[in-house]
Amino acid sequence: MHELAITESIVDAIVEKIGDGPVAAVRLEIGRLSGVVTDSIRFCFEIVAGGTGLEGARLDIDEPPGRAYCRNCRLEFTLDDPIMLCDCGSADLDVLAGRELRIISVEVR
Repeated sequence: MHELAITESIVDAIVEKIGDGPVAAVRLEIGRLSGVVTDSIRFCFEIVAGGTGLEGARLDIDEPPGRAYCRNCRLEFTLDDPIMLCDCGSADLDVLAGRELRIISVEVR
């Protein structure tokens, strides 16, 4: 379960940046093509945040859809499936969005 390691890194990065002060909310952006299971992040967050200033903080996760550009038919389209194929059948794509994994904001109390 790599989500545990990802969540530990998120909590560590926040604590390193703002110290152990009380945090009210954390907003993450996890793209739908990132391969990260957001429900697992939510579960792990409660465990990993325990004993830190993030304990009890609300976790908000934005899940932007994937976007891709087909080099074959030159169509830009939304893509939410990790099996990346254009409607024309081509797999020759440039992924434009959907692989994000970042901390957007931290709200302190």
